[in-house]
Amino acid sequence: MYRETVEIYSDRTNAVVLRHPGRKFPGVLVQGELLYALFRQADEVCTAGREALAADAYGALTELRDGLLAYLDHYKTVLGQHDIPVPFREPDAS
Repeated sequence: MYRETVEIYSDRTNAVVLRHPGRKFPGVLVQGELLYALFRQADEVCTAGREALAADAYGALTELRDGLLAYLDHYKTVLGQHDIPVPFREPDAS
């Protein structure tokens, strides 16, 4: 971990807009619990849409879900490396 000064353009709850040094454009800070909720929603829609959607639409939806999952996995890995608990409860894998 290191500390760096960032430019904060908005600190609205769950929609912080900031620019990290070295980046040309600002980004949006997505809190972990919101990231998890977005992934869960995309995963549920993927499950429901498997048979209902055209193959290309289902493929695009799957890419969206998998992209959210990649961010979520990275988030959980980084928190684990710093002994920080995740701010959400995942369902049992049973």
